[in-house]
Amino acid sequence: MDRKKTLNLISLGCAKNLVDSEILLGGLNKSNIVITDDPEKAETIIVNTCGFLDIAREESIDTILQAAEMKKTGSLKELVVMGCLSERYPKEIKKEIPEIDRIFGSNDHRQIVSFLTGKEFAKDDPLFFRSLMTPNHYAYIKIAEGCDNGCSFCSIPLMRGLQKSRTIPSIVDEAERLAENGTKELLVIAQDSTSYGWDLEKKVYLSNLLYELNNVEGIEWIRIHYAHPAHLSQRIINAMADCEKVCNYLDMPIQHASDNMLKSMRRGLGQDGIRNRISRLRESVPNIALRTTLIAGYPGETEQDFKQMKDFIKEIRFDRLGVFTYSEEEGTLAADLEDNVPREIKDDRKNEILESQHDISLEKNESFVGKTMKVIIDESEGNISVGRSEYDSPEIDNIVHLRSKAEVGTIVNAEIKKANEYELIGDVRS
Repeated sequence: MDRKKTLNLISLGCAKNLVDSEILLGGLNKSNIVITDDPEKAETIIVNTCGFLDIAREESIDTILQAAEMKKTGSLKELVVMGCLSERYPKEIKKEIPEIDRIFGSNDHRQIVSFLTGKEFAKDDPLFFRSLMTPNHYAYIKIAEGCDNGCSFCSIPLMRGLQKSRTIPSIVDEAERLAENGTKELLVIAQDSTSYGWDLEKKVYLSNLLYELNNVEGIEWIRIHYAHPAHLSQRIINAMADCEKVCNYLDMPIQHASDNMLKSMRRGLGQDGIRNRISRLRESVPNIALRTTLIAGYPGETEQDFKQMKDFIKEIRFDRLGVFTYSEEEGTLAADLEDNVPREIKDDRKNEILESQHDISLEKNESFVGKTMKVIIDESEGNISVGRSEYDSPEIDNIVHLRSKAEVGTIVNAEIKKANEYELIGDVRS
């Protein structure tokens, strides 16, 4: 009998990368390989890299270098690198870090499993055996790969190619399998979820998919991420309003709010267009919580541009908000522009936006005090449970602290007693 190989997988970057890692683990679980959480005990380490921003690239390289050191000091015999960074810079990485045994792209799951096991892996797609790295009660579901948008600052199309949507039956099939495995919350992800299905031979829309997912037995919450405001059609808004399982939540990165910046970024909508989408959304889904992402210090951003963004944030009052400072990405259209906003000013502008948002977040959270809301439980220890409302996505948004014991994965009614900028505090209501 073959001795089993021990493998550790390190997944970096976004939720889309996490799904790739889960698919790979699913394939490996059917092989003669033992998965370990401890890299020190592994004979093989796979690093699933992120290449989206300079800080993520640095983290990926540092992680690979740390793993390479284990070849000298530990039991590591084989170092495999996959993901966005290796998709884009395979030769450079191999040259810089010769300890790497093999380099693969983001979607080379079959080839990776074949390389690791020494067997042809074609009988079944590892997708069917996806092994969750999140708790069982929630899972990311990737509905498309790549992106057609061509935003000036973004290198995703260079790394992941143009959009390739999955068919509705294949997504529903995966959702049903996840539900059978105990998943209650689906987090719908793509580079641009709102243009889902446009590239299929028989064109479909995100709205069609939402109506189908809404019928999957066992799924209780459906959460939509990465909506592009220019592609948020009324049919999608209507589907969100119609489908009772779709959370009153939308993650919609607007990136900026100055018309000059939005035009240079090639975002397809100006400030008025974004405002129009948001008002239509709030009209159809009155209790919706909106998350957005902004870029501070994009090339050519003036004080006036920044003021327009800050004023827009105060006017719209997003429920959740993240800010990145601009980072030049090689090969993008914005890389041809002079990166002329000093680092210190980028950081100051980012902090100013975040400070404004703190006040908004506190006010919004305090509005829940005295109310009862549904909370999905992510952690529970002793008489304390930690979960999220439908207005919060895991890892990136607020939490609900409950001074009561509740079972992980259940959705409970919670009475909110206190609030701060980042969390609600309450008790489980029977």
